[in-house]
Amino acid sequence: MRLATIKSANGIVVGTILRSGEAYLDVQAAHVAMHGAPAAEFISMHDLICANDQGLDLAHSVVAWSEGRIEPTPLAEVTLLAPVPEPTQMRDALCFELHCVQAFNQARELRIARAADPDAERKELEERGLLQVPKEFYQFPLYYKQNRFSVSGPGTDVIWPRYSQVMDYELELGIFIGKPGINIPRDQALEHIYGYTIFNDFSARDALFAEWGGGLGPAKGKDFKGGHAVGPWIVTADEIGDPYSLEMVVRINGEERGRGNSSSIHWRFEDLIARITEEEDLRAGEFIGSGTVGNGSGLELNHYLEHGDVVELEVEKIGILRNRVLRPELSA
Repeated sequence: MRLATIKSANGIVVGTILRSGEAYLDVQAAHVAMHGAPAAEFISMHDLICANDQGLDLAHSVVAWSEGRIEPTPLAEVTLLAPVPEPTQMRDALCFELHCVQAFNQARELRIARAADPDAERKELEERGLLQVPKEFYQFPLYYKQNRFSVSGPGTDVIWPRYSQVMDYELELGIFIGKPGINIPRDQALEHIYGYTIFNDFSARDALFAEWGGGLGPAKGKDFKGGHAVGPWIVTADEIGDPYSLEMVVRINGEERGRGNSSSIHWRFEDLIARITEEEDLRAGEFIGSGTVGNGSGLELNHYLEHGDVVELEVEKIGILRNRVLRPELSA
């Protein structure tokens, strides 16, 4: 099942996306038509996720009853929001080795090229072990917590932060947690995934590079308003099947810029969930990003975004997340 949060004439509703991807069914309105009363599970996407299997079973029954009785609404008539506009929690990880290798190599070469004495700069970086894949990457899954209030949805214009001159995109696979838990064993972790979505973790690269030396993780390089683009909807885990065989593509203004596959992931979501929940609660509605797939960022190519660029991230079995990037002084 594909589930979306939709802004319609009836307000903000939860909809099931039809197979064509061109229409949706308002599940709350359909439930009222079917039973004469609204359901608590359909008040919001968060409520539906928290209801987990019970909520999905109810949604399936409503959709089945609606066939031939309720005419679906074209998506062209409404606005898709982020599937969960304010997640319970947001974490982003570093799970793809190829991205790490290529990104650090590119960042290192850029720093060397801009140095007054390139040879001396290269020697210092090598001696200090800077701008290299950290050894910790191979020891356990790395992740950090993001600003859950910086989420934007499909079709949203992402405004370039005024303090940055270098904007970048990141092609990621994202998950929402349905079943809470603590100290979750790796072999049970997939049971806690409610569904999958696409994540564009927009990055102000110059601000991010400046923060690296502080050792506390990303801040202004990531958490600017609207910088966490999620969507276009959630595809439930049962419909995805194997999450480690999905083709992933990024296009800028309609032209392919990078391609990868989730099969190249080094740390799987099972590893990540097991790590996160070591003596820590995982709650329904939390979002976790995979980190960037190899070839999924401009940093790896030294080819960044410009004002007005339209970024399309496509993941097999999910769909396309599309956003435009605008400089604030040119966006009026």
